[in-house]
Amino acid sequence: MSSPFCFDAAASALAADGWCTLPGLLDDAQTRALGLECAALHDARQLLPARTGIGRTTSSLRGDSIHWFATDALTGPQRVFTDRMDALRQRLGRELMLSLVDCESHYAMYRPGAGYARHLDRLRGSDTRVLSAVFYLNQDWLDTDGGALRLYLDDGSHRDILPRAGELLLFLSGRFEHEVLPATRDRMSIASWMRQRAVGADA
Repeated sequence: MSSPFCFDAAASALAADGWCTLPGLLDDAQTRALGLECAALHDARQLLPARTGIGRTTSSLRGDSIHWFATDALTGPQRVFTDRMDALRQRLGRELMLSLVDCESHYAMYRPGAGYARHLDRLRGSDTRVLSAVFYLNQDWLDTDGGALRLYLDDGSHRDILPRAGELLLFLSGRFEHEVLPATRDRMSIASWMRQRAVGADA
């Protein structure tokens, strides 16, 4: 059984450091259901090559395939995840005084050897993405499997986060560059962004 997710710990760590990893967002059965669904969508060729930038172009810099969650057609496992993320969005918005209006999410699958070059999640010319979240779905992940997300910190160092099932990574979208290192096995996750309205947008 996963340990209960601590909303206060997430808010405190983000306020102090701008990033954190925490277990317990979902229980083990819920996490496993999402992993099985992601794998099934991949097998059914419902995950499509990811695109980059506002123009949404394919690029050799990025090697994952993705499937966006459709808010009007969520599956049972997706609904459990999005409800939990929405509760987290509201709590972090209150605690950190952020105007977070929604959260978008997609499955991501990296095949063995694929990665994602160093980048920033906030799109050029857009300030809507405030907080990035990555929820990992990989059961029994070993250090030797690779596939870490390498987060580049303010002091010039970096931290490698292995994609173990049930772990949630949170970080400020406009502050931390990061990359996905290649793995030796399929690597699954849900990538999410908690967003604000664009500056100057109508209320």
